[in-house]
Amino acid sequence: MRIGLVLHELHRSENDLAQELLHASERHKVDHSIYHLGRDLAAWSQAHVREIAEIGKSYGQDLDPEPKSELTTLRRIQERGSELLGRKGFTELTLLYDLREIYVKACGVSADWEMLAQAAQGIQAMDLLATVQRCHPDTLRQMKWANAMIKENSTQILIS
Repeated sequence: MRIGLVLHELHRSENDLAQELLHASERHKVDHSIYHLGRDLAAWSQAHVREIAEIGKSYGQDLDPEPKSELTTLRRIQERGSELLGRKGFTELTLLYDLREIYVKACGVSADWEMLAQAAQGIQAMDLLATVQRCHPDTLRQMKWANAMIKENSTQILIS
C-alpha cells in the first residue's frame, strides 16, 4: 500500500500551503482582508497537518504533528519592508503572484485529498475517509478564496 506516501506528501503540502498563506498575509499586511483571512486559512492547513500526522501513524508514517508556523527572520524583514511600502506599484503585482501561488498549492493539496478519498473508499478505511471529509472542504474553500481574490484584484492591478 502506498497510502503512507500520499499522506507524507500531503503533510508537506499542507505545511507549504500554510506557510504560503502566512507569507502572503504578512507581506500584504496593509490589506486587512488579505492579512486576516490569510491567517485564518493558514490555521486550517495547520489543523490539517495535525490530523494527517495522527492518521499517518496507521499507515507507517511518523509525521510531526506541529505545523511550521514561524516565518524566518529574513522573511520578517522583507514583510516589514512591504508593510512600509503599502500597496503601491510592485507590491500590487506581488499580491497577484502570492494569490496565484496559494491557488496552485491549494489545487495540489486538493488533488492529494482526492487521491486519499478514492483509496480510502477502495479499502473501506472509514477513519481515513472521515479525515478527508473533514479536511478537503477547507482546501476547496482556500482555493475558492484565492481565485476570488485574483478576480477581484487583477483588473485594477494589471491595467493601472
